[in-house]
Amino acid sequence: MRSIWMFRLASRRNQSLPSRPVKTYRVGQVAELLGVSTDTVRRWADSGRLRMARRAGGQRLIDGADLARFLTQTTRPPESEFNVSESARNRFPGIVTKVEKEGLVAVVHIQAGPHRVVSLMTREAAEELELEPGDLAVGVVKATNVVVEVPRSE
Repeated sequence: MRSIWMFRLASRRNQSLPSRPVKTYRVGQVAELLGVSTDTVRRWADSGRLRMARRAGGQRLIDGADLARFLTQTTRPPESEFNVSESARNRFPGIVTKVEKEGLVAVVHIQAGPHRVVSLMTREAAEELELEPGDLAVGVVKATNVVVEVPRSE
């Protein structure tokens, strides 16, 4: 995944590079984002609910856009009991499932485990972040606002 983000950064600096590469996620990354085991992700793929491809070396990869489709269709409600022994950090890492742009406004939907986070932002901000379904993003909640972050290459 790091190479994808480095390519995105490079492509912002050099407009002659080809369009953005297809976003893919490793089985472990998907499992961590969704709060499930890697075996569960593999079972979803084996049953056809989630498309998975293999690299030449055998590593399993899941297409980001297909993951966004899967999350939109299979979301579960948040658990009713809260774990109050930990402090919430108000950060919701997840996958962008939808980006709606109209006029000056953009609405970004993120599926973060069992939580659906929706952010209203300027169209310009969404375009600067190059947000598309399947992107990894973090919804950061501050008071009543949700700020969307994307990983930055080092």
